[in-house]
Amino acid sequence: MNSLQGKRALVTGAGQGLGEAITRHLLEAGADVAIHYRSSAAGAQALKDLALRLGRRAEIFQADLTDEAAATRLVEQAVRFLGGLQVLINNAGDLLQRRSLEQLDPEFLARTLAVNLSSMVWVTRAAVPELAKAGGASIVNVSSLAGRKGGHPGSLAYATAKGAVLTWTRALAAELADRGIRVNAVAPGFILGTRFHATHTSEESARQTIAQIPLRRAGTPDDVARAVVFLASEYNGFITGATLDVNGGVYMI
Repeated sequence: MNSLQGKRALVTGAGQGLGEAITRHLLEAGADVAIHYRSSAAGAQALKDLALRLGRRAEIFQADLTDEAAATRLVEQAVRFLGGLQVLINNAGDLLQRRSLEQLDPEFLARTLAVNLSSMVWVTRAAVPELAKAGGASIVNVSSLAGRKGGHPGSLAYATAKGAVLTWTRALAAELADRGIRVNAVAPGFILGTRFHATHTSEESARQTIAQIPLRRAGTPDDVARAVVFLASEYNGFITGATLDVNGGVYMI
C-alpha cells in the first residue's frame, strides 16, 4: 500500500462502530483526519485525543448529513481545517429499524434513503472540487452485504439503499475518472462489536448467522477498516469502480 503519511481525509459517521475503526486506522497510517459525527460526540473526541498522541492533526465536526446545506458546510469546514482533501470515506448510515414491506410508509422509506444514500451524495458533491485539486484522490463508500443479498427480514428499505450505494459507486467512478478521483466501496458482512448489531441483532440470530459463515467467525470493525485503508491508500492507484466484500466468504463473486 502507498503511504497515507500526511494525506488529508474526511470520515463521515466516525464517532462509533466502523467509522471509529476506520478513522483510527487512517490516523495510525499517518493521515490527518476531519472527524464527522452526528450524535457520538464522546467517540469523536476520543479519536481527536488519539490523533494528538500520534502526532496527527484532527478535528471533530457535528452535522446531520441528510440536510444538504449541513453536508456542504461540513465539507467546507473540513477543507478549511485540513487545507485540502485527498481522501473521502462515506461511512455514515444506519438501518434505523427493521420493518416489513407492509410496515413501510413514505416517511420511513424517505428517511432510510436520506440517511444511507442522499447524505453520501451531498457530501461527495461538495467534496469533489477539492478532491480534483489533489491530483489523485480516493473516495471509499461503505455499503453492506445487505446491498448484495437483500439482508435479513426487516431490512428491505436498508438493503435497497445499500444496493443503491453500490450502483452509485460504479456510476461515480466512471464520472470522476478523468478528474483523477478513484471511487470504490466496501460491503461488510456480519460485523460484531458495533452499535448497529447490538441494536438490531439478537444473540440467537448472531449465533445462527456465524454458523453460516465459511470462516466460522463474525467480522470485526478492524477487518473492515483494513479494507477501507487499503482502498484509500491507493489514492494514485488503478482500482476504481470496485466493491471489496468483507464477509468471511458468505458472498463470493
